Amino acid sequence: MPGQGLVACDTCGRGYSFLLLINARLLGYQGTDTLLLLLADDHGLVREGLKHTLADLHDDLSFLEAGSASEVLTALEANPDTALALLDLVMPGSNGFQLLTQVCDKHPELPVVILSASADPVQMRKSLDIGAAGFIPKHASAEIMLSALRLVLAGGIYVPPDMLLSPDPAPTDATDPADTDAGPDALDDLTSRQRIVLHHLGRGLSNKHIARELGLAENTVKIHVAAILRTLGVSNRTQAALVARERRLRQEIDSDEAAE
Repeated sequence: MPGQGLVACDTCGRGYSFLLLINARLLGYQGTDTLLLLLADDHGLVREGLKHTLADLHDDLSFLEAGSASEVLTALEANPDTALALLDLVMPGSNGFQLLTQVCDKHPELPVVILSASADPVQMRKSLDIGAAGFIPKHASAEIMLSALRLVLAGGIYVPPDMLLSPDPAPTDATDPADTDAGPDALDDLTSRQRIVLHHLGRGLSNKHIARELGLAENTVKIHVAAILRTLGVSNRTQAALVARERRLRQEIDSDEAAE
């Protein structure tokens, strides 16, 4: 519907957010300074089209452009004031989700939105697991794209309807870390940011306190927690905290044995 956007709220227990329609003007970026966006796509025509589509996003826009993975990393290092990055999953010099992982690890405060020709819910879920603030299929309308980006700029997470409608992996009934798949391999599958969040879960911190400690939006922490639960094969944050504490205990034992 005209003038409406998509907003995330935690009304479903899927680890991701349910979408509600509200007036997108409430989510407009409120800053008065120039809004700097990174457009990362290996096709120049796509980048030019994005500039035209995004003209209504903010009164004063400025664009960085990147056509390869190395150009993305260089542009972000040189421009720490970048407000948002639009990133294609398929970029020269990047293998699969490698570039997204690098960007999220090196710039955890930067909202990254995937813009992809794919509408595969598995890729969508993986992107959000890694730390993307949204996933927009390239076939989405200009109105949907603008509403999604306004949501992200307001601190939210855009979850595509295709992902919400796809079935999630069944949660485990495990109640003890020893009964889960949370061995060394599972922990190694976590990104560096997710490992930090897991550490704070082990300290018993709430999402709000973790967000404050790490300088992240609370919704971003929620997405990380959901990804941690799925990767470790546990069904709640208490079990994840037990995994974190068990790992810390194993590290302390290993350190003591090495010192002997």
